[in-house]
Amino acid sequence: MKHAFGQGGPQIASIGQGSWYIEQGDRKEAIAAFRRGLDLGLCHIDTAEMYGDGRSEAIIGEAIADRRNDAFLVSKVLPHNASKSGTRAACERSLRHLKTDRLDCYLLHWRGPHPLAETFTAFEALKAEGKILSWGVSNFDEDDLDEALAAAGPGAIACNQVLYHLRERAIEHAVIPWCERHGVAVTAYSPFGHDDFPASGSAGGRVLAEIAAAHGATARQVALAFLTRRPSVFAIPKAGKVPHVEDNAGALRFVLTEGDLARIETAFPRGRKPHALPML
Repeated sequence: MKHAFGQGGPQIASIGQGSWYIEQGDRKEAIAAFRRGLDLGLCHIDTAEMYGDGRSEAIIGEAIADRRNDAFLVSKVLPHNASKSGTRAACERSLRHLKTDRLDCYLLHWRGPHPLAETFTAFEALKAEGKILSWGVSNFDEDDLDEALAAAGPGAIACNQVLYHLRERAIEHAVIPWCERHGVAVTAYSPFGHDDFPASGSAGGRVLAEIAAAHGATARQVALAFLTRRPSVFAIPKAGKVPHVEDNAGALRFVLTEGDLARIETAFPRGRKPHALPML
């Protein structure tokens, strides 16, 4: 699928991680957002058993009930559930909530108490049965990825889902290069940050606004285009409303120039490599 795992052009998704925040009163609006995203070709839908204790998955299941083949559907197992038997049970719960017979990708949400080999054995068994079509990890730093590769072998890990936005570019130091060397896609969550997207009056905000004006775009579209400038990376911005989805989709319509990229690099330097990645 075009918008799955970073193949070709700027990559974004429809409604991404964190859809647990949807309240019952917003259900119809959220379902409309999902369906509008599919209309626009934003096929990657990300969720997890943790989000609303399955309620997010249920909303997604309702949204895509008659459009399952249009969606690339991803969910995640909680670390404390990721034993061999627990992973299977969690996956089957997610499938029931989503009202589907398969996940396109299934992720370990972050490192936990169970050995990676045990979780990955469960993933491979689910894959052999057709209940998941691929699997990956989330919030893994370079050292974690080395361990995962040793446990799984080459070619098994489809993606690593990690925090990435203009003010948090730590994954550019080692994680993205590692994933590119090993053929692992990078899924960028929270690409607009956490209520700290650059204000229009800030120095960085002015740079984004000027570049956006030159492209007939919005500042958020420019941010998405920058973050997905490498073919190994795609983003899953949160979008619970139709206008948000439509704005995100606009990032697919243009490519930043070398000058644009250089200006954004200067405005939002990636800084030093941290001791550990932030984990959310």
